[in-house]
Amino acid sequence: MERQIPKNVRQIGNVSDNPKIYVEDYVDTFFSQLCEKCVKAGNIPMGAFLVGDMQSGDSGDYVYIYGAVQMHELKMSGTDYVIDDNTWKHGYEDCKQFFDDGEMLGWFIVHPGAPLKPDGAAVKLHKRSFPKNNTVLIMKDPVEKDETYFVHKMNDLMEIGGRYTYYEKNPCMQNYMIASRKKNGVLPSETVTDRAAQDFRDLVRKRGRSRKGKKSGGLIYAAGACMALVLIIMGVSMFNSADRMRSVQTTLETLADANRTEDIPDGADAPDAPDTAGESDEADAPDAGDAQDAADASDTSDGLSASTEPETQAASAPVTAVTPGEAPDAGQPAEENDPDENGSDGVYIVEEGDTLAIISKKMYGDVNHVDAICRMNGISDGNLIYIGQKLLLP
Repeated sequence: MERQIPKNVRQIGNVSDNPKIYVEDYVDTFFSQLCEKCVKAGNIPMGAFLVGDMQSGDSGDYVYIYGAVQMHELKMSGTDYVIDDNTWKHGYEDCKQFFDDGEMLGWFIVHPGAPLKPDGAAVKLHKRSFPKNNTVLIMKDPVEKDETYFVHKMNDLMEIGGRYTYYEKNPCMQNYMIASRKKNGVLPSETVTDRAAQDFRDLVRKRGRSRKGKKSGGLIYAAGACMALVLIIMGVSMFNSADRMRSVQTTLETLADANRTEDIPDGADAPDAPDTAGESDEADAPDAGDAQDAADASDTSDGLSASTEPETQAASAPVTAVTPGEAPDAGQPAEENDPDENGSDGVYIVEEGDTLAIISKKMYGDVNHVDAICRMNGISDGNLIYIGQKLLLP
């Protein structure tokens, strides 16, 4: 079955040469661990067998390296490398156990102080051990972290200017690294200067901050607009209520003056007015008071209705809990991560908003495992992790 060219990749160097070489991210991590182990062991050379497959297409040849198994022992005869039968036997056994369909298509060497170019003996060893075209030799300096890639073609080992690192699920290499980490040990990480990786992570971090800033600004603007609208509605309601109350008061005063004028006869003094006039006044006065009370009640009801409605609407507006450091999309509930799905198999995939402290808290209940996670994955700066990165859990 033809493999699809990975889409989630990072280019390193000039990749115009043929074949195109793709190295899975777990394999890069394993190479870094071997470099640290080499230095810790006293700068003795170490090696690994490369596992993967080769494919040819209309646009050229492709080499996919998705696995690596450490050589049981890489011996030296003077300045020449020696891979004995016992080392081959252990390599085949590990390859068969962890990479059923994988093919051993090259080797990896980490040797402090050695030139990053194979001599005549190394070329002969490669041709004898990996005679097929497009097999690969990788040479790396454990201190400077420089590396070179060579491909067997035209009956020679020719240097390749660049390659790709790709990211995808890789349970085979993952299981091998988990099974061998006790045997290989987990060493403190040294500072690794990888300009491309650092620039990539900085770009991801800046985009994340930009998105969060836009979301926060939008939420603040919406909240301010809602508050202004509520204040405007309350002000209009209060103004209308005061206007109606003044109108009713004026009408009641006019009615009271008219009643007094009609009840007093011409030429008669107000104190000698008939008792019926007093009765009429007493009877009419409650009517006017009742009308005023009714008007006041009506206005009060209208005022309460108008002023209470915005408050009720404001009180009923949903409140979204915002996790520190993250602004969720408006109207969309935050998704919860199920720790049984992420990290239960010994590998954690970095999600949006994650830090090493948060990952340690999720997986172990505290933040005391940050250093162990860094050492396990060769991370020198805990701030430089990115979404989709796969981390081995100690």
